[in-house]
Amino acid sequence: MKHAPPNDNVPRCGWVKGGNALYYDYHDNEWGVPVHDDQRHFEFLILEGMQAGLSWATVLNKRENYRRAFANFIPQQVALFSDKKIASLLQNAGLIRNRLKIHAAVNNARCFLNIIEEFDSFDAYVWRFVGGKPIQNHWQCLTDVPAISRESKALSADLKKRGFKFVGDTIIYAHMQGVGMVNDHEVRCFRHQQCAVMA
Repeated sequence: MKHAPPNDNVPRCGWVKGGNALYYDYHDNEWGVPVHDDQRHFEFLILEGMQAGLSWATVLNKRENYRRAFANFIPQQVALFSDKKIASLLQNAGLIRNRLKIHAAVNNARCFLNIIEEFDSFDAYVWRFVGGKPIQNHWQCLTDVPAISRESKALSADLKKRGFKFVGDTIIYAHMQGVGMVNDHEVRCFRHQQCAVMA
């Protein structure tokens, strides 16, 4: 089913233009909002990995399918996925059927649980990389927004060291944007100031 974008003149970030209603809803209500729930962190981490080489719109359109297929992104359940379960996921037309990405998601669930065991929560672990509060950027337009940062490089390197897959610098920077570790809304966007006060 096609989702029509909102018919308004609200100023938004350049990247959201031309998207469907799911895209606008994600931008207006989720992107850049600080996340402190481990299950939500895990969802974003897996979805960002699935997006690699594809558009975020593609992932958003399949998000509900992923929630059903990946036990609503409960890492403790995903970590127990068997080879038989993985094989069934690779036959699921509602998913991005990439063998490496699906295997990585299960691997990452196990690594995610190791971090929780060490730090009590993934949230406590990940927010250390930005000093415990969102980085507030003030970009004027879409072309100003970087694809990576010093912090995303450091987090990516640490995740790789801990055994995570599909966690390159760019994927991790997108994750940091999504979970509000960095506020990359353009200053003209109506969400810039709204997200800034959430810090």
